[in-house]
Amino acid sequence: MRAIVLVLGLIAIPSASWAQSEARPEILVLGTYHMANPGHDIHNMKADDVLLTKRQQEIAQVIEVLKRFHPTKIAVEADVTSQRVAQRYSDYLAGKYSLSRNEIDQIGYRLAKELGHHTIYAIDVDGDFPWLRVVNYAKANGITDKFEEINAGWGTLVKEQGDFLGSHTVLETLQFMNADPRVARDMGLYFSVARYGEPFEYAGSDLVAAWYQRNIRIYRNIVALIDSSNERILVIYGSGHLGWLRQDVVDDPTVRLRKLADLTGQN
Repeated sequence: MRAIVLVLGLIAIPSASWAQSEARPEILVLGTYHMANPGHDIHNMKADDVLLTKRQQEIAQVIEVLKRFHPTKIAVEADVTSQRVAQRYSDYLAGKYSLSRNEIDQIGYRLAKELGHHTIYAIDVDGDFPWLRVVNYAKANGITDKFEEINAGWGTLVKEQGDFLGSHTVLETLQFMNADPRVARDMGLYFSVARYGEPFEYAGSDLVAAWYQRNIRIYRNIVALIDSSNERILVIYGSGHLGWLRQDVVDDPTVRLRKLADLTGQN
């Protein structure tokens, strides 16, 4: 029996080594702030005008850093069923569309054009976010104050990002937002919300499950873009999705996670 185990072990070692060295598609998720200030989230960061000369120069710096990843495809936070993003990019290439303040335009379109990409990919899908169920559960159980502490945690994260942008470049702000400790703080708040509930009323757990469902569907749309093991997909998304999409990449053994810090050398 020992001999059989030893032989199996010898067979397994080369196989494992081959699997680890095999080329895998790479996915880099860039968490961003919403540059056009749409105000669609529960907590919204207020950003200054990205079309200002100073900010435009800083966006150019971001583009140069992202080029180091050599993306083969660029995916953005827009409805996967819509052709608008791809059409606007085509119009932009033809000189018939002026870039808006949206990060899709400012980072996605500009980078794609400089890389010579023929199109850009929309991958977003909407989903349920039963926030009021958690609010009502907290009220009904006399724990509104505790729940508001968690909610305030997100508000603090967003305010910190806005304050940081006020005295730093766009690239420095993106580095700040994409740092592992900040991503962990955001995800940790969701898991705190997951505790709000009880048998037959899993209000907090259902909210987290709904958020996970939306993000795993987005992830499906990302990996659907993979055509070869040499694919390098840059995903440009609101930072609230960052930790969840990163975790999806980490949990998928067929792909490899890359981070902004890989390109800048700063964690």
